[in-house]
Amino acid sequence: MAGLFYPADPARLREMIQGLLTQAHPGGAPPKAIIVPHAGYVYSGPVAASGFAQLGLGRARIRRVVLLGPGHRVAFRGLAVSSAEGFATPLGTIPVDLEAIDRILALDGVRRYDPAHEREHSLEVELPFLQETLEDFRLVPIVIGEADPAAVAGVLDLLWGGEETAIVVSSDLSHYQEYGLAQRIDQATADAIVAMRQDAVDADAACGALPVRGLLAAALRHGLDARVLDLRNSGDTAGDRDRVVGYGAFAFA
Repeated sequence: MAGLFYPADPARLREMIQGLLTQAHPGGAPPKAIIVPHAGYVYSGPVAASGFAQLGLGRARIRRVVLLGPGHRVAFRGLAVSSAEGFATPLGTIPVDLEAIDRILALDGVRRYDPAHEREHSLEVELPFLQETLEDFRLVPIVIGEADPAAVAGVLDLLWGGEETAIVVSSDLSHYQEYGLAQRIDQATADAIVAMRQDAVDADAACGALPVRGLLAAALRHGLDARVLDLRNSGDTAGDRDRVVGYGAFAFA
């Protein structure tokens, strides 16, 4: 995805991410989970930075990141993990938590399916942010296809762990609406997320609706509260306001 969604040059990429992070103002407790967008950095980067800066408050203790995002390029059923031992970006290679992968492969609906991970930007664009905000961690990358949100929640329950485990869900919000309408749609989705109303989040309002709904189910069971860190769209960050894409960053603690 380098070159399409972020610079391929490591120095430029690091400078871009650090510049975005300096605009964020994290505070409060480190979150157990975040929801962040996954468009090109010029569009969604400022909003994503709000989520990753908050996650970075736990950098000294986070050693595993469960990263979930929707599949955009390959149609498939279930939840897809990769056979790769590491995921590379211009900033280096993140090792995959192979033990965690083996554990979730025992669950119904989870399988190794590498085509789902090939050129899947919903996961790839989050990796450099993780590399810049965390220290030594392993990755559990999961692409969500046609799946029951309960299956997503089951994976999260199995890997929930303690302070060493963080969850990142990748999702944009409304797509290609007029600016004012997008604001209203995205505010309704944000209200549903904060209220933990998973049934009120659908694919028309969030491309990552399935992983979002799975996270909401698991977060509710584990007694977490959600809050909005940032809520904007491409009309606020870059581009015109005729057909915008919505972006939100949310923290669960």
